[in-house]
Order: sequence, then structure tokens, then C-alpha cells
Amino acid sequence: VRKLCKSRNRLIEAYPDNVKPIGFLATLDRTSPFGKWLAIAGALAYWVIGGFKTHMPRLLRAKTIEELEPVVDTSNSRGGIEYFDAYLTDNDSRFVFGFIRSALDVGAQAVNYVDLVKAERVDGRWHLTLRDLEGDGPEITCRATTLVNAAGPFSGGLNEQLDVETEHRLVFSKGIHLVVRRLTKGNRVLAFFDDTGRLFYIIPMGGRSVIGTTDTRVDTPYTSVTDEDRDFLLSQINARLDLDEPLSVEDVLAERCGVRPLVVDAAGDDEEETDWTKLSRKHEMEVDLQNRVVTIFGGKLTDCLNVGEEVAEAIEALGIPLEPDTGAWYGEPAEATRQEFFRLAHLMDLDDLPSTLNHESLSTRLWRRYGRRAFAMLEAIRQDESMADRIIETASYRRVELHLAANTEMVTRLEDFLRRRSKISQVVYDEDIKASPGLHEAAHILFDDDADDRLNEYFLGLETR
Repeated sequence: VRKLCKSRNRLIEAYPDNVKPIGFLATLDRTSPFGKWLAIAGALAYWVIGGFKTHMPRLLRAKTIEELEPVVDTSNSRGGIEYFDAYLTDNDSRFVFGFIRSALDVGAQAVNYVDLVKAERVDGRWHLTLRDLEGDGPEITCRATTLVNAAGPFSGGLNEQLDVETEHRLVFSKGIHLVVRRLTKGNRVLAFFDDTGRLFYIIPMGGRSVIGTTDTRVDTPYTSVTDEDRDFLLSQINARLDLDEPLSVEDVLAERCGVRPLVVDAAGDDEEETDWTKLSRKHEMEVDLQNRVVTIFGGKLTDCLNVGEEVAEAIEALGIPLEPDTGAWYGEPAEATRQEFFRLAHLMDLDDLPSTLNHESLSTRLWRRYGRRAFAMLEAIRQDESMADRIIETASYRRVELHLAANTEMVTRLEDFLRRRSKISQVVYDEDIKASPGLHEAAHILFDDDADDRLNEYFLGLETR
């Protein structure tokens, strides 16, 4: 926990516009596994372990909870606590892509929608055969002295393909989130204990709320949201909120589902004997010296900077020299660069243009999402004010962002933009996106001559969900 807290603090410092502190209001009812005094002791310990980098937690009476968040049903409450942690202002996928974009800017090569068909070790080098999943061209071949297996929950399967044996393996816990209308009054996370004694949350996401997560043992990383998953979360949240009408399946506008890759010893107990709910989220790294494969098992996004540095150390230990680490591979631009951007935006009266769909200024949002690349967006808007227009009426994205995404963000499918580079499809109903006249213009900006094919592909995906 101490290591993860230090990693969190590092991210807050390096990404002040993207990683921000946020309050967690935990309500304790009669069935909660902890009383409020034990809970506040735990929250204080977490604050201390975290190096006092967030606000001090506080004990709350039931009446105070009701005043702060009237939606919470406090009729069975024993009070609660408010503690603090950090969250990503935009979605996690966009944050991760920022690392890829930074690597591309300094000469790395990256591809998406490419499948590893075959890997062979020949004369001390890996010979890889790759297949382009988006084209009909020939298979791609490349060679490398060393491979890094950063396949997340798929790392075990990849090592089998590489014929690499390891001391660790993964077990999987499935978690889901449901996106519904905004339920909370303030910009804080609401936390509750469900009937199984596990914490679940209501997380603010713009004009929406995200409910989750669950913890279900599964045997494969390929998962989906089931009716049982939905019914469980909706029943838990309805029992703890004072809503005019209880939430139903019809109120769910988007879903998220994935697995937690949890690390266990390869020679340990059988998976059926492993209590995955008590497993740590820490990562493990193994280096196969003979085959020259570095494998990352498990971990959390919070620890991404440390994992990156550990990989670099492992690569150097294998005899591959790297440039000295100046820390320039991560983080937001310098404060002077930030101030210059906002000075230019102010001179352009950028924030006097039609507002976004939330209370955030356009200049703030462009800077947070794009950093230095936002300077080119200012110039594009200066030359053509229509570049600041919204294209999809129910979303806050502007025309200039679509042009930038088309040229620099590896958008291959429409869903890449709607769900991963942005979170439009996670906060806007599918029917509203599909009916938007601007969707066709967005597709033509992103894909040019392939726009109609990509639109048909996206619509077919909606029909088969």
C-alpha cells in the first residue's frame, strides 16, 4: 500500500491537470463489516501511509452525510467517514494512450490491431510473424533480440506461445461498472459495503455516475456483463439510495467489464483453493535470461511509472544500453509552457466561444487532453472558428479534436474514438449517437474514404450487443 501511495503521489505531481485528488464518502450502515471508529482509524492509517499528500479524513454523522449527499438513504446509517484518494479526470484508456503518443513523438514505432501469429527463437534472435487484422495484405515479419510481455491478463497465454516458463501465473477476478444518469450532488465518490461485505462505489463522470465494481471469480480474461451482474449492482445501489424511482436496466446507458489479473505462484495451490478476494494487486516481473523475455504479471495503473522504470532496468541488465533517464518520458509539459498556452487562449477569447456541455472551460479541456499538441489546435481555431464547433451535439468534442485524432491518435475503428480516445459512448446513449447528424461528418474526418464502411461496422456492433 505504501508503494502504491507513493506511485499515486508521483502521478498527482507529474500530471496535475489529469490526476486529481477526490473525496470518498463511505456510509456505514448496520450491516457494514466495520464500525465507524475502526473505519476512521483505517482511513487515518491510509492517510499517514500516503505521506499526508491528501486531505485529512474526517468522521461524519448520518445527518452530515444527508446534508452533503441527499441521495444517500441514511435511515439505517451509523454515520460514515470521508477520506481522499486520486482519480483520472478523463478515462484510463486516454491516459494510457498518452504514453504511446509520447513514445511515437520520440521515434518509437507502435501498431494496433495486429496479431502475433508465430514467434521463433533462431540464432539468438526472435523471429516474429504478425498479421494485420484490418487489412488483406501479407503477413508482417520482424526480428528482435528481446521481447517484453506486457499483455496484462493475456501474459500467461503469450508466454505459452513463446514457450517461456515462469514462476508466477495469474488468476482472474471480473469487475463491471454500469453508467447511469448523474446521481450525486457533489464531485465526490460515494462508497458503500454491499451485502457480501465488499466496497462498491458511485463515481462521478461528468454528467453521469458510474456504479461498481463487482468481484467474481472467472477462468478466462474474455468476459462480458451478465444479467446477474446488472441485477446485483442495481439492487445494491437501490437499497442504499433514496431515489424517486429505483434504477432499472433501462437506466443503464453504458457498461464496462474487465478482469483484475492477480498474481499467484505457479507452483502454489490449485486455483480453486486460492482466495482471490484477499490477493494483492501488486505486480511481479520475471526475466528469462535464456530466451530474453521480460514478463510483467498483474499490477495496477497507479504503479505504471514504477513498472516502466523496472522494465528499463531489466532491459539494461540484458545488455541493451538505454539513454539516461531524465524523466522526460512521462508527465505534463512544464508550467511555463502551460501558462503560455492559456495566455494565447485568452488572447483569442477561446473561452467566449460556445461552452462545453459541462462547467469546464474549453481551454482547460484542450490543454488537459492534448498538452503541447493543443497549440496547433489554437492555430487551427484562429484560422477557422468553425473548428471549435461541436460535431456530435450531445458530446463536448470539437471539430478540431477530430482532425487531430485522425492524424495523430491511431484511430482505426469508430469505437476507438467514441469509447477509447474519448468517452462519448460511455456517457451518451447509443441511440443519440446513432441519430446524430454530426456522426457522419465525424466519420469522414476520421476515416476519409473508408467512412461509410466504418459507420456500418459501428452500427452492426450496436445491433449485436
